[in-house]
Amino acid sequence: MSKRIFGATMILFVAHVAVAAAVVAPVARINVTIDDAKRIELKGNTRPEANARNDRGIVADSLPMKHMQLLLQRSPEQEQALARQIEALHDPKSPDYHRWLGAAEFGKQYGVARQDIERVTAWLKSHHFTVDVVYPNGMVIDFSGTAGAVRAAFHTEIHRVASKGTMHIANIGDPQIPAALAPAVKGVVSLHDFRPRSMAKRRPKYTSGNQQFVAPADLATIYNFNPVFAKGISGQGQTIALVEDTDIYSAQDWVAFRNAFGLSSYSAGNLVQLHPGPTNVTNTASVPPTSGTSATLPPPTVANNCADPGISSAAFEAILDAEWATAAAPSATIALVSCADTATAQTYTFGGLIAIQNLLNANVPPPPVISMSYGECEAYNGTVANAAYSAAFQQAVVEGVSVFVSAGDEGAAGCDPIQASAYSGIAVNGFASTPYNVAVGGTDFGDTYSDSTAIFWNVPNGTTYGSAKGYVPEIPWNDSCAGTLITQYAGFTAAFGANGFCNSSIAAQFPIDTTGAASGGPSNCATGQPVYDNNFTIVSAGTCQGAAKPSWQTGVFGLPNDGVRDLPDVSLFSANGFWNHAYVVCYSDVANGGSSCIGAPSNWNAAGGTSFAAPILAGVQALINQNVGTRQGNPNYVYYKLAATQYGASGSASCNSTNAQSISASCIFYDVTLGDIAVNCIGKDCYGATSTAYGVLSTTTVSLTPAYASAKGWDFATGIGTVNVANLVAAWPSSP
Repeated sequence: MSKRIFGATMILFVAHVAVAAAVVAPVARINVTIDDAKRIELKGNTRPEANARNDRGIVADSLPMKHMQLLLQRSPEQEQALARQIEALHDPKSPDYHRWLGAAEFGKQYGVARQDIERVTAWLKSHHFTVDVVYPNGMVIDFSGTAGAVRAAFHTEIHRVASKGTMHIANIGDPQIPAALAPAVKGVVSLHDFRPRSMAKRRPKYTSGNQQFVAPADLATIYNFNPVFAKGISGQGQTIALVEDTDIYSAQDWVAFRNAFGLSSYSAGNLVQLHPGPTNVTNTASVPPTSGTSATLPPPTVANNCADPGISSAAFEAILDAEWATAAAPSATIALVSCADTATAQTYTFGGLIAIQNLLNANVPPPPVISMSYGECEAYNGTVANAAYSAAFQQAVVEGVSVFVSAGDEGAAGCDPIQASAYSGIAVNGFASTPYNVAVGGTDFGDTYSDSTAIFWNVPNGTTYGSAKGYVPEIPWNDSCAGTLITQYAGFTAAFGANGFCNSSIAAQFPIDTTGAASGGPSNCATGQPVYDNNFTIVSAGTCQGAAKPSWQTGVFGLPNDGVRDLPDVSLFSANGFWNHAYVVCYSDVANGGSSCIGAPSNWNAAGGTSFAAPILAGVQALINQNVGTRQGNPNYVYYKLAATQYGASGSASCNSTNAQSISASCIFYDVTLGDIAVNCIGKDCYGATSTAYGVLSTTTVSLTPAYASAKGWDFATGIGTVNVANLVAAWPSSP
């Protein structure tokens, strides 16, 4: 192992000598004169909110538009070669197994030809743009200009757009580029200031009584971390990079969390905040865990596109990510990485994407594990933005990075977050639906539903506030009145229709007319564009197509033969309290719903969402990496092989979560088979709705087929299932 410096702390990385296949030089493909009069339209790259109803007029030509990203595209031959390279990197029988590439090597083999990049940058400059960064991956150009320059170059106007009480700025039509550039240019990643959402679901403060909230000790007991910790494996020498949209409110919250829950005894654990610039810098200073400051990298040799975002409304997301990543890997370095994307910075790219690009394109190895708890549905994200995240995570995998992304918090209604009901139909998170990341779903505990809480939880709590006795049976996390288990628990036979539970006076007493549920479903709009009505509600699939099914997503009982990427892959507990279980969070910003975090957590915040599951599973990967001695790339190659063996041809009865206390001690995955992620709806893909009554999101409107039910083996509700950490770590194949 060799020491490298990443960001603001000394971290151990495994050194690999990259022995790649024969290098095939990229071939120039912009071979004709660039004629601005001969153009093609880049369809599927306009936000649905940017319509006539919401239009508030064109912005001034002088409006600054900073750090846009132009996504390039490699040749089909290069794409095929890269696909073969990724397979070889994950194939133990290949001589290239785990021989990860660096950013420069990646660009040399799989980037766009230098001649084409020069012609594209010359074209940008001819339209009065400043080229800020040409990334060494040969796939992304960071550039800045004005709204007038965008209008002249891309033939789309930038307008003010009113949406949900907020004023935005967005392109009012799909951009265009000269046809001559099309072989090498995919398009502009973003020409608007709409931002992805975090995947956290807050609930009222921690309460007593029959509530059984999850502390780190509970997590370790339920998912069997403790045997791994007992062997001295707790994340030493590992870094987990958490992609954020903000600084944390106070780093002292992280310290208080670790102190309260017995994690401070793992003295190697560390927290840093980083704003990584577009070039690697090795002389940064450490940020102590008790500091609330951020470490901004010194000015790079190119225009710095990563400003400090400050503290935003996403600060709750950042601290929960940091606290629960350290709960899973208490000796690891937790690195919160963020770049500004606010309207005041006139930045038109999500700061999280900028941070990812800068990490992956540095001249030292990137952090081996990345977690991201943000998202946007594929249709709203748009064709080029979907491609941008896929390309970034693709590069990450080639560099050996394991990427974990929250699947979402709105059931199968990915375009309808934080809504009283679904209306745009079945959709998934475009950040999570790439073939190169682990999509992390969510569960709840089933003891309240089965009236068996006393069997699984001790009273009172232990010294570090843990009370779980062992594994607790799980159900999909679902707060919606359309959930089958909630409907049955309330004494109803159906959720939909005038006499259904969702439309009853009983349901009206609870906050369950909501799409709050763990997300899953098939990719269905990674490319193309749906058809919207005047309320930007999806009414048909239009030209949408899903991302192709990855090679590794096969062989597991229950997987549909649908030809597209299916979500999620793996799940963990993510509930926010309806069935009396949620995670505890120390967040001391009292002015924004926090609490003092003094003493016992009886007055702390509690919350849920797949925001928790993603950083926790990232922490599990840090334990795996430490145990095998090296970074692992895309964990799905191993997950699905292990699951195929466990579930066999018909599922595994001994690993069924409903077995609870009698579940087999040998299970790597706990198979969640009871419940669903169905949510109430009024629009597309909705069964049983009327003009006055909710229906249930369904895969068909001819009969009730909830989207989606859990089942034996793999399913859209929880994927492979949840994990027994000790068994997963033990079963993980060794590296060369």
